[in-house]
Amino acid sequence: MRRMVPAGLMMGSLACASLAFAVDNGQFENVPPDVRAWFKSVIAPNGVPCCDVSDGHRTSYDVRDGTYWVPIEGRWMAVPERAIIRDRGNPIGEAVVWYVHHRGDIIISCFVPADAV
Repeated sequence: MRRMVPAGLMMGSLACASLAFAVDNGQFENVPPDVRAWFKSVIAPNGVPCCDVSDGHRTSYDVRDGTYWVPIEGRWMAVPERAIIRDRGNPIGEAVVWYVHHRGDIIISCFVPADAV
């Protein structure tokens, strides 16, 4: 199953991993307060906060042999089970992935499927 999101709906991001800071330059000023609150409240299964609205990326995804895959910076990456959040709901109805750059690698820290409940 593949869900595609138009490029115009992608969200910007800055690294937020090891407590790096997020920057909201007003690009998300039209995000309703309840959605903004949801982004701030999402926590990975290991207890680490996913960060904020400016750190999440709306994304397309694919499911291959029971594993979620997301495109990040032009390449498809498997979402590790430790990053999948299924119990926080999803008020935007589109998949969201949070990732960071770390020592030349891309680390997926959180992923909420479009149909999370």
